Amino acid sequence: MSLNKPKYTLFKNTRYALEGFVEVTRNEPSFRLQIVLFVFGMITAYLLPIQFHYKAILATSLFIPIMAEIANSAIERVVDLVTMDHHELAKRAKDAGAALVFVSLALLAFIWTLTLAAAYGCVTLS
Repeated sequence: MSLNKPKYTLFKNTRYALEGFVEVTRNEPSFRLQIVLFVFGMITAYLLPIQFHYKAILATSLFIPIMAEIANSAIERVVDLVTMDHHELAKRAKDAGAALVFVSLALLAFIWTLTLAAAYGCVTLS
């Protein structure tokens, strides 16, 4: 029995990843909102008058909600593939994906708050 799995090549896997990124961008309004947050955050981090390493922390942290939203979208698609009917386990899976996004945004807020407080001398990290 043959598995439905193509052979690994860097080119093919990169293409699949980009196709997934385009698909999520086209079909998920909440992902597009995360992209707007990402762009706004990157511009803000770049323009802040703080040292480079603080900017790098802020910029890197902006990827966390993007990754969480992609994972949430994957969970939703798999659940919808299995059943479109209301099912308690399907609801729990989708709620867990939504919780992942929420926690990622809370972590983002925490990182930005702590980093900006350190950058402006309000706290010392040691």
